[in-house]
Amino acid sequence: MKKIIETEKIPIKLWLDDIEEEALQQARNIANFPHAHQHVAIMPDAHLGYGMPIGGVLATRGVIIPNAVGVDIGCGMCAVKTALTEVTRDQLKDVMGKIRGQVPLGMTRHSKSQDKRYMPDLPLGPICKREYGNAIKQVGTLGGGNHFIEIQKGSDGHIWLMIHSGSRNLGYTVASHYNKLAIKENQKKRDGLPKQWQLAYFKLSSSAGKMYLKEMEYCVAFALANRRLMMERLMEIVAEAMPGPSGPLSSGDFARMINIAHNYAALETHFGEAVYVHRKGATSARKGEDGIIPGSQGTRSYVVKGLGCKDSFSSCSHGAGRRMSRTQARKVLDLQTEKERLDRLGVIHALRHVRDLDEASSAYKDIDRVMENQKDLVEVVMELTPLAVVKG
Repeated sequence: MKKIIETEKIPIKLWLDDIEEEALQQARNIANFPHAHQHVAIMPDAHLGYGMPIGGVLATRGVIIPNAVGVDIGCGMCAVKTALTEVTRDQLKDVMGKIRGQVPLGMTRHSKSQDKRYMPDLPLGPICKREYGNAIKQVGTLGGGNHFIEIQKGSDGHIWLMIHSGSRNLGYTVASHYNKLAIKENQKKRDGLPKQWQLAYFKLSSSAGKMYLKEMEYCVAFALANRRLMMERLMEIVAEAMPGPSGPLSSGDFARMINIAHNYAALETHFGEAVYVHRKGATSARKGEDGIIPGSQGTRSYVVKGLGCKDSFSSCSHGAGRRMSRTQARKVLDLQTEKERLDRLGVIHALRHVRDLDEASSAYKDIDRVMENQKDLVEVVMELTPLAVVKG
């Protein structure tokens, strides 16, 4: 931990010392939220979000805040270690091409519905039920923004597969619907909560609060199903394109998938009280829990074990975190410079146009510094160096 601010209703505990002023103000707002519990934790990758900083952890008593979960509900990471220890550049290019042919990217989706067995077996709320027909065509798709599929070389000498993706339009639709509903409901309250804080909430005892929780949990499960299906297809592609020394890879040549989500709220016990922990751009890091902290194109990612730090509500960062907005990155960064940097590293990357600069490495914080700042939150198990990346 780098700093504690004690000027608000409850303390703000920060794992960084270079937080932008707008994000810090959001941290102050959630520290003054009337239903906040114990203190606020701000992770080392924190930056400006809607209502609550991305990289923020907030525990609440009796209420849930859609904007403190975020719009890409259940977004997260998964990674699989393979039995491979060597791949050629031609093999990587072959795999990248096949990924683009089999996994819809950006705003695209499958032309046909996928098998229902890939969808979560959970009760559907009204929004998820309405959007089910769209969602079953979006399961197994990457999406856009900072989502990626990456082939990596581990510090253990093995080739790793990593995916970052979320709940696609389903999560966005659920988040948008319930945030608007919460705003309407909060307008009736006289609790002095400023509208500009963007922290409209539901009481968990209310019918709307119970329904949001049900639909949020479905979106978290859908986001996992989405990653799992993409990983299944990625492993099939790799098995075909990258045979091992003794021939084609089999299922036994792929280790158990590690999965970790961010952008959700969960009932947990902290400091002697059952509370809903909102992790927005933060992941769980309970003692001994497997986790993944990605860097950016051209920088290392990490497989970690949680240390169960009480002050962070057993949480850690979800990545490197942005150091400049998408608009600023496109204006400030030089495409040729960024491409040459990745080319020198030998990474088969996704920088093609100026519009791609929002995902250049220079748009993100220094992952080494982020990891240094959270040595009390996680233990590094594996360093993963990028070899090739597909971006949404």
